[in-house]
Amino acid sequence: MFQTPHIARRTVVAAAWLALVGAASAQSLDSLSPAELVARAEAEGKVVVYSFTSRIARIEKAFEAKYPKIDLVPFDINSTQQIARLKSEAAARIGNADVAYISDIPVVYEDLVKTGILTRYVPSQFATKVPADLQQPLLANRMSTKVLMYSEQAYPNGSPVKNLWDLTRPEWRGRVISVDPTVRGDYLDLFTEIVLRGDEMARAYQVAFGKPIALQGTESAGEKWLKDWLANRPVFVANTDAAADAIGKLGQTHPPVGFATYSDRRDNKERGRALQVAQGVQPATGILFPASLGLVQGGKNPAAARLLIQFMMGDDTPSGGPGYAPFYVAGDYAARTDIASHPDAAPLAQLGAWRIDPVKTITMRKKVADLILARQ
Repeated sequence: MFQTPHIARRTVVAAAWLALVGAASAQSLDSLSPAELVARAEAEGKVVVYSFTSRIARIEKAFEAKYPKIDLVPFDINSTQQIARLKSEAAARIGNADVAYISDIPVVYEDLVKTGILTRYVPSQFATKVPADLQQPLLANRMSTKVLMYSEQAYPNGSPVKNLWDLTRPEWRGRVISVDPTVRGDYLDLFTEIVLRGDEMARAYQVAFGKPIALQGTESAGEKWLKDWLANRPVFVANTDAAADAIGKLGQTHPPVGFATYSDRRDNKERGRALQVAQGVQPATGILFPASLGLVQGGKNPAAARLLIQFMMGDDTPSGGPGYAPFYVAGDYAARTDIASHPDAAPLAQLGAWRIDPVKTITMRKKVADLILARQ
């Protein structure tokens, strides 16, 4: 609606005033002692978190055991849905959530951080324990993965795939699983990273086929891989559980391989799987990306939100204690340098996964999504 210059100026002044008040309020809360923060959080009595992982249910139990006067209300919402929900709630000025636990950082940065819907909070006790690049644009509590997985029951001698280009060969036609990357941003980030790594994909092609790559109208070796892989009819499924079951379910004699989350291996016994990560794949087995915590604009419980973020970053014990326990598993890598990786986890250097660059990823995502849609 058109505004007169007087009203427009008043709106700008009001917005600036609110921003200053919000900043002052944040500074006030951030300056509280630990005991004062707990008292303020208990007075609020509640904290609402949107979480991209179902493991938030374990956090709920542990947090309420430590802080019984605070009701933690978790919502298990994948990152793609979280982004849409947070944007719509912000537009409607509805402050349903206090904390977002979220991945798909390229889109989060563009759509939520730049717009002020999510803001960064780094508790002072972790400022020197988390590398600076994992404190931006939001504070990461761990690095998660989307990597090539296989059934170690069917392939006891190790991964049957040694090179990403192997997935374009006839023997893997229709036998590579992935969650649909057009509906899950973290999988789209994976294939975007492959496209961005053109030089490395070109060298891997030379290793796989013994000759230089011919791009055949594509712009890079990464794009050529994506085109050839899509032509080899990968199978897209609805969610990570479906992918993990298809790849790792016990009793298969000739199972597919596929892209999944390394930490899903923690459920092997419970779910009857034999999932294992493919290590040493050329040029990489997949990607590492941050799982991050942010304060939601307009949240009704800002003190309890800060307390929850502190709790989820872990305590001073070597494994991070109850607040970090759900993430202290093989396949998750702590952002804190003073928490060692789980003893069953492959060392990062041995895993051989690419670390995504959110800024570079966001510039290429739409093109990669269009390429995938065009060939589905």
